[in-house]
Amino acid sequence: MEGSLTARDRVGIQDFVLLDAYTSESAVLDNLRKRFNENLIYTYIGTLLVSVNPYKELGIYTKKQMDIYMGVNFFELPPHIYALADNVYRTMLTETNNHFILISGESGAGKTEASKKILQFYAVSCPSTKLLDNVRDRLLLSNPVLEAFGNAKTLKNDNSSRFGKYMDIQFDHMGGAVGGHILSYLLEKSRVVHQNHGERSFHIFYQLVEGGEEDLLRWLGLERNCQCYSYLVQVGEVTYQHYSYLVQGECAKVSSVNDKSDWKTVRKALSVIEFSESNIELLGIPAQVIQVGLTHRKIEARSEEVRRMLLFWVLSPFTVDQAVYAKDALAKAIYGRTFTWLVNELNESLANKDSSRKTVIGLLDIYGFEVFSVNSFEQFCINYCNEKLQQLFIQLTLKSEQEEYEMEGIEWESVPYFNNKIICDLVEAKFKGIISVLDEECLRPGEATDMTFLEKLEEKMGGHAHFVTHKLADQKTRKTLERGDFRLLHYAGEVTYSVVGFLDKNNDLLYRNIKEVMRQSKNAIVKHCFPSTEPDSKKRPETVATQFKSSLVGLTEILMSKEPWYVRCMKPNEGKKPGLFDDVLVRHQVKYLGLMEHLRVRRAGFAYRRRYEIFLQRYKPLCPDTWPNWKGTAAEGVECLVKHLGYKPDEYKMGRTKIFIRHPRTLFATEDAFEPISLSACVVLLATKIETCWRGMKARREREKRAWAVKVIKRFIKGFMTRNQPACVDNTEYLAFVRQNYLTRLKENLPKTVVDKNTWLTPPPIMDSLTDHLIYLYCVCLPHVQLQIKGLTSSIFKGTKENYPHSVGIPFVDTRISKPHTFPQYSVPVVKYDRNGFRPRFRQLIYTGSAAYLVEEAKIKQRVEFNNLKGVSVSTLSDNFLILHVQCEDIKQKGDLVLQCDYLFEALTKLCLVANKHNFIKVVQGSVKFDIQPGREGFVDFKSGQETMIYRAKNGHLMVVSMKLKTVWPFNSQNEQIHFLNYY
Repeated sequence: MEGSLTARDRVGIQDFVLLDAYTSESAVLDNLRKRFNENLIYTYIGTLLVSVNPYKELGIYTKKQMDIYMGVNFFELPPHIYALADNVYRTMLTETNNHFILISGESGAGKTEASKKILQFYAVSCPSTKLLDNVRDRLLLSNPVLEAFGNAKTLKNDNSSRFGKYMDIQFDHMGGAVGGHILSYLLEKSRVVHQNHGERSFHIFYQLVEGGEEDLLRWLGLERNCQCYSYLVQVGEVTYQHYSYLVQGECAKVSSVNDKSDWKTVRKALSVIEFSESNIELLGIPAQVIQVGLTHRKIEARSEEVRRMLLFWVLSPFTVDQAVYAKDALAKAIYGRTFTWLVNELNESLANKDSSRKTVIGLLDIYGFEVFSVNSFEQFCINYCNEKLQQLFIQLTLKSEQEEYEMEGIEWESVPYFNNKIICDLVEAKFKGIISVLDEECLRPGEATDMTFLEKLEEKMGGHAHFVTHKLADQKTRKTLERGDFRLLHYAGEVTYSVVGFLDKNNDLLYRNIKEVMRQSKNAIVKHCFPSTEPDSKKRPETVATQFKSSLVGLTEILMSKEPWYVRCMKPNEGKKPGLFDDVLVRHQVKYLGLMEHLRVRRAGFAYRRRYEIFLQRYKPLCPDTWPNWKGTAAEGVECLVKHLGYKPDEYKMGRTKIFIRHPRTLFATEDAFEPISLSACVVLLATKIETCWRGMKARREREKRAWAVKVIKRFIKGFMTRNQPACVDNTEYLAFVRQNYLTRLKENLPKTVVDKNTWLTPPPIMDSLTDHLIYLYCVCLPHVQLQIKGLTSSIFKGTKENYPHSVGIPFVDTRISKPHTFPQYSVPVVKYDRNGFRPRFRQLIYTGSAAYLVEEAKIKQRVEFNNLKGVSVSTLSDNFLILHVQCEDIKQKGDLVLQCDYLFEALTKLCLVANKHNFIKVVQGSVKFDIQPGREGFVDFKSGQETMIYRAKNGHLMVVSMKLKTVWPFNSQNEQIHFLNYY
């Protein structure tokens, strides 16, 4: 909201709630147009996001943009889909509850793209581990697979979703994406066998024919390029068409779609989602559907029996029309069942195996209202779905708004809106709704037709205010209706439907003998889709419309259990042209997307509401009594502030936790008064805050230091007093100190020649029994060079790196990788992290006499001369990371190396010896800066945590989280003391 205030004079209003003329469609339209003309495609209505498709690239979806919107207050920055996605995510983590984002709009408005942008934002912003990255990749790659099998070119959109999709993204308590689940609704199966002029079937058919490898096409029995084979062929007495299922729309090629490239994307996605074994069989399904379309028949004049020659090799007493119906029904059944199988397989791939409680963000990408020149059964179902969602939208919006007012003790003012329950009842009511009449006509015996269905509608719906046919219409309306049409008055306007095809599409029956044939298929997927366990009883299955109605009921229950967020997508023109804003088209969408109702509900008499603490914190510099500090409650401070500003009683209301301001002009006046003094107020506040924090930090550090000193002194005194007693809690640390002190002195006074017991330092009583064993180890078991190397390690890391004591008992070796005797002086396996994306790469680190090499198998990836090695940085924590700082002045040179090594102390000690640089290792705390290349810097942040994690943080840094290790003394028993030489 504050962001809207500061930007209002530049390009319209960022939040429609702050629009003075909020009841005017023209004012809303004017604001949308003004912002669209400046490439500002996003506008808020409270937390609802309105998105206008620009039909061009705007460069507002970069990684930098994602970083800007991560963790920022919703209204602090200009409206963006990233702001909504981030706010939903943070609210979910804070309140540990479930949410959903409803993305709606008509075909071509950008719903699918909006869904992708939200998924991509979560892929970047969520915590990253190897497991989480795998889930993230599968979530992202499920999109191109579903688009290939479920999207098609229509007259309004070259990539139109021909099914509804609801996807749950599951998050763990840390905010990592750990799984997902997809629900699909009403796949437009009729598109498989028929397309209108200018449209295509589903993308996968054209991707397969255009992009499929030659061997694959040969194996599937297909020819390249369906457009070239769309000619008619005469076979005997029958004329049929190659790829007749694919070329009815006469636009197999689409300039904006690259089928070959998309084919590669789909194949790659299928392998990542682990479909590799079933790839061929899955891709054989579209080929099989095409084969069904190629099936031809011999027509005998006497009995009109049809021999289905190519596919079934059976003789059936079908008429030609029945045979065509059977063929098309089979094609639709194969494709529809395969799509269901595909969604189930994706769900299996995305399933989260952990049974612990998860929070969920749902994404609902559902078809918007569809109105074509001819609207059939599919448009009827789609528009019914939109009626249901509009009903839910108003219900949830009114409910949440009213609950806020009631919770704040503000009187609720009723909001006028169109209740579309009357339309939903017209469609779905039991026994008397359109779906019930349609089912009844489909199931009744006798010669039922589309026209008898229409007659039944006229009989039962006659007189309904939202239903009219040619027979029921007045003389003026009758001229606009054909005899086979009926018209519904939706909340979005009038839509005329042709009943032709309603019964067949609703029945969607498949003959029993065809099912039996499909169960013999050699394709495992087809066989699975036609299970033998499927009942073949004479009871008819549920019709398509009834199944869809039931699925909408289930969807509604899912959505009602979650907190709602909304994205309303709009298209500025029908021609998909950038920069063109069609007022009539946009006004129509404003109406049927329910924007005016939502705006009226959000205003409900008050344009602005904020918690007292936030309002007071922002505007307290405007009143001498509240600046710089207010001593009372936040509510009292706000009351004092608004009285000083001269708010009239009818301009605001005080709730229990928030202030409600009625008119935007009141808020704008307050913001105008605040702007001149905001900078100076911020400086004073910042200085005061810094001073307070600094003093507090110094005091806490001093107190902690003194408390620690007191504890240490007490332990030392008590240990000294009990030093001659058996080891116990009181003297354990003191005795360990005595041992360590002795060994430290012994390290500096080891004899240089043959050792005599009398030349050793006199040990304390606790170590007297070990003297002989120490001498034996020193003289016989361990070479003097090994001892010196361990001593060098101790001088560098003792007391500075947390996990050093745990490395004491591990002996050093000459190399960790098998190598020729005459080449490297040392080699060890490492993990190298890319300088930009921090992707892990397995490498080998090899030292020679003059340089260090980073090697992948036999290929040298980078060579670092020891003379150009500026230093090495490691953290104080228990991780195994090292950063080699390389001197480079040429921008073409590679920068510093970020490595992870399991043998960190051994590798760094060897580096000191080989490079003859003993003081260039720095043990640092917190964060390490490194050079990506000259002029570009990166950071590695180190911190302790409950579990070890390595991921790219929201700020772009590499975050290394290591487990806090328990501090150990080098020797906790006498047996361990014999390893003291390794320790030093």
